[in-house]
Amino acid sequence: NAWIVAITADEKMYFGIDPVDPASLADAMKRRARNREQKLYIKADARTPFANVERVLEVGRRALFDAPVLLTSQPVSPQGGTVAPRGLMVLLGAPAGMESIGVQLLMSGQQSPAVKIGNEQVPWAALQSKLSATLPHTNDKAALIRADGQLPFGQVARVLDACAAAGFRTVL
Repeated sequence: NAWIVAITADEKMYFGIDPVDPASLADAMKRRARNREQKLYIKADARTPFANVERVLEVGRRALFDAPVLLTSQPVSPQGGTVAPRGLMVLLGAPAGMESIGVQLLMSGQQSPAVKIGNEQVPWAALQSKLSATLPHTNDKAALIRADGQLPFGQVARVLDACAAAGFRTVL
């Protein structure tokens, strides 16, 4: 009952099991009936450029999905014979009245991209602890994520995961 878009490492895209290209994804979504309870799940290979994921997020936003789920590899054994997709829910717009910080991922010429919280560059090893120390007395907080489109999606997913672990809702 869910909508699933998959993006492979070689940048092929599928809507369910049907191959699509970025230009025809919006039309495919418009043709499929949708109830408001359905979710959009995006399954992207860690090596695909983040720009491909951004294209799908934009089409999803236009199709009125405000909180798609980025499926990630999270080892959990299913209970009672049910399998539920697991992933990182992201928001496509900042909720009003929520305290927020900016997090940037930038190409650095190194193996890992540069990460900034606000204007401060943060080492990868300190990312989660730095996030946890940011807005410590706020329960409802958001991390506004900006990432270079050429970065591999796996690098962006690491930051999204660190933000979620530190109690932030993530906004792309």
